[in-house]
Amino acid sequence: MRLDLLLQYLLPHRALSRLVYWATRWTWRPWKDALIALVIRRYRIDMRQAVQPDPRAYPHFNAFFTRALRADARRPDLDPLALLSPADGRISQAGRIEAGRILQAKGQTYTAAELLADEAAAAPYRDGHFVTVYLSPRDYHRVHMPLTGILRETVHVPGRLFSVAPFAVEGIPRLFARNERLVCHFEGEYGPFAVVLVGALLVSSVSTVWDGQVIPPYASRILRRGFRDREIRLERFAELGRFNMGSTVIVLLPEGRVALDALSPEQEILVGNRLGRCLAPAPAGKLNGTPAA
Repeated sequence: MRLDLLLQYLLPHRALSRLVYWATRWTWRPWKDALIALVIRRYRIDMRQAVQPDPRAYPHFNAFFTRALRADARRPDLDPLALLSPADGRISQAGRIEAGRILQAKGQTYTAAELLADEAAAAPYRDGHFVTVYLSPRDYHRVHMPLTGILRETVHVPGRLFSVAPFAVEGIPRLFARNERLVCHFEGEYGPFAVVLVGALLVSSVSTVWDGQVIPPYASRILRRGFRDREIRLERFAELGRFNMGSTVIVLLPEGRVALDALSPEQEILVGNRLGRCLAPAPAGKLNGTPAA
């Protein structure tokens, strides 16, 4: 086994992630200014797109890392039927879900049931579609809605915190189904869809617009939370949450509702870019209160 892959199994994932969590929130000016300047220089980040373009104005590194962008920096595709990218980054994989199995990388697959930690919840996606977007440190780290939907349930699934960099995705079996993650189940005009925010080594903190920070604390068991009584509706392109650092977003869609465009691994993508086009509403689309078929 390659040394970099072996280290992924040996490193103390959560201890390192906790250390980075606190380091990225340290407000000591020399530390946070130097770290922000290093990342801007290393990844050639264009601060002109940020609502706050002055790097020194951020109280700590994480505030810079999760910075808001100007309204004109990202726009949704003009086609109202377009499925939108939920994040800036690169396409890791995209395509059909084959008999419940999702392609992770060449020679590596995992099941929708493993990812969602629920056989019943995975059933609508057995022969559906998926899109996996990898966020690198250079990317905008807020996650947006690919479609309009009503939040039904979140599932916080415990797990490891392997890196989600390409070398790890290619070399660690079932990585996305093994890492700590937050599964967000929505119901929309085109049926159910899921948006999965996958944690990773050093970048395992996840927040949502409805609950604030969700991870950490890390889970020791599966934690389910229902939202049917709160009627939380998020419009297409609206902010859903953010990675306090970076990671991977996976979108699952049911069969027959969306035609994906020709998306290639490593293809660069921005929030709001078109990933495909919606085809037909669900038989009983649930933006009006009736469960979808």
